[in-house]
Amino acid sequence: MLMRDYEMPWRSPMELLASAVWCAAGLGIVVFTPDVVPRMLGLALLAVMLPMAVLRARQGLRIIAVRAALSGRAMEMITTKRLAKLAPDVELVVFGFGFEWQPVHSQRLYELAKVDYRDLRIPPPLLRLLGYVDNPQPDDEIGLPYIHGVERRETLLARPLHNFEGGTLVVGTTQSGKGVCLGWLITQAIRRGDVVIILDPKNSKRLKRLVERACADYREPDAFLWFHPAFPETGARLDFTFNWQKPTEIASRIQSILPPDTAGAFSAFGWDAVNVVTQGMVRLEKRPNLMKLTRYIEAGIEPILEATLKRCFEELLGLGWRTNPDLVRLLEKTRKGAIKSPSPVASSELVAFVEYYERHVHESRHDKVIDSQVRVFRHNREHYQKITANLLPILSMLTSGELGRTLSPEPFDAADERPIMNLEKIERGGHVLLMCLDSLPDPAVASAIGAMCLADLAARSGIRYNLGGYRRISLFVDEVSNVINQPLIEIMNKGAEGGIYTTVAMQTIADLAKRLGSQEAARMALGNLNNLIAFRTKDQPTQEFINETFGQTAIHNMKVGRNTARDGHIGDFTMVESTQIAEELNELVPTSLLGKLPNLQFFASVSGGRLCKGRFTLLDPGGPPEAANSAQVAP
Repeated sequence: MLMRDYEMPWRSPMELLASAVWCAAGLGIVVFTPDVVPRMLGLALLAVMLPMAVLRARQGLRIIAVRAALSGRAMEMITTKRLAKLAPDVELVVFGFGFEWQPVHSQRLYELAKVDYRDLRIPPPLLRLLGYVDNPQPDDEIGLPYIHGVERRETLLARPLHNFEGGTLVVGTTQSGKGVCLGWLITQAIRRGDVVIILDPKNSKRLKRLVERACADYREPDAFLWFHPAFPETGARLDFTFNWQKPTEIASRIQSILPPDTAGAFSAFGWDAVNVVTQGMVRLEKRPNLMKLTRYIEAGIEPILEATLKRCFEELLGLGWRTNPDLVRLLEKTRKGAIKSPSPVASSELVAFVEYYERHVHESRHDKVIDSQVRVFRHNREHYQKITANLLPILSMLTSGELGRTLSPEPFDAADERPIMNLEKIERGGHVLLMCLDSLPDPAVASAIGAMCLADLAARSGIRYNLGGYRRISLFVDEVSNVINQPLIEIMNKGAEGGIYTTVAMQTIADLAKRLGSQEAARMALGNLNNLIAFRTKDQPTQEFINETFGQTAIHNMKVGRNTARDGHIGDFTMVESTQIAEELNELVPTSLLGKLPNLQFFASVSGGRLCKGRFTLLDPGGPPEAANSAQVAP
């Protein structure tokens, strides 16, 4: 038993011919009544013919209406103000124009694959005569127009904001529409009043203009913040080591900038090296930043160890600790060379301090922070440099030149008037931060900066989870394969509880797998995202991942048979024609068509499996706010 009626709209509208015949017959009855046909019989015949003519006309026009959209829709442009008017409720997330995808649309696609859709297109003059919008997709545009044309009526696609708490994945090949999609979502987040953080590895000028325009329309003048590693002197100074609850968070934050494929042992050594320095600085009541950490890791622990020991001796022995006989004797031995120094750059005083701490300070009064520093101090210097070799190059890149002064800001530098920001300050102020990472010329630095920001945000998410937050945070990460790390995965997994709405964009699963080390790790990361917006994609594993999300439906298949037979007798001839309709499960969206979508068109699975087919329009960031949209857009 078929669960739904079978339809075949991809044919000639033969019902219109039948309607014309019924109309002609009715006209004949009118003409020849009462001369040929009795009046009562004529009226009875008209009562049958006119409804049949109307019925057949409606059936034929329905075929015309279904075929009217096969030419697709050309790309259009609207202003940001027009977008706001289309979506007056800020608690709704609008993601383009389109319709909810049903099994009947899948059926129409499968049937279209059997014919040449160009033979079924309605001529534009007839479309205009029937009142349909004549805005077909030009032949020189990419993609098949009929994919969106299986449904003529489209509406504004919108879902409640809370449906997007679980994160959204935007996937598509280059220039397929991901940036336009992010522009729509970012504009709405700014309009809602969210704290917006955008990581853009490509440095899209169009996206920057959109963000600036949205901030000018809906926010205070100083709400917009910009960061670019190639032009650090023109943007804000960012301190990603400012906020923390435990000193170990700093080490974990620095560890996150290491490449994901770094061996576990070397990553652990890097974490330990940063943690030892951080704990020492906190012990001395100094605030860690990237430049200070790099200096102590690269040059050695000696200066901070000496300062920590002096403070420790002052606490244990009082202000006259320098006159302690045992310490004086050790200092004399060190100066004479009787005690060998483990470090070539250590002063004789430091060697004596360490000897005194180890020999004369009881273990019950030892400080774990100092013990860790002494361990590093006595470690073979060459070996220590080898095990931290994977950390120092990246730290050096982040602390050199003007970029170092931008990521490790000095608050007492009166000559630098750039604002100093951190994520808590950005959150409290309700700012919009656009970070252009400039990954094309320098991917290593771009990846490290993005990873630091995400690690800081993950820590901030934990604080918000424990203590509550000030505002909702909307995080947008374009080209996520350039910056993804464990903190971002944690944000996607648990950030919703901390009030962070995450949207990430990528091209293929292969890019993500290369970054994370395996296909399984990539799929595990993507499994944390509840919503999917899929533009044109050519990569087969990515297409399979998308179709796994979309699922399957029952597709009708019609089989037509004809058998003829003739025996030996003259005139004996038999013919049998049979028609069989069967159902079989098939992909809700044919995988092959995911690589043939026009630009700005997409399939979306939102709100726990609600499948939509939609298209975005270009957002115009440059026109005046009151400018009307010149293109015709669905209401």
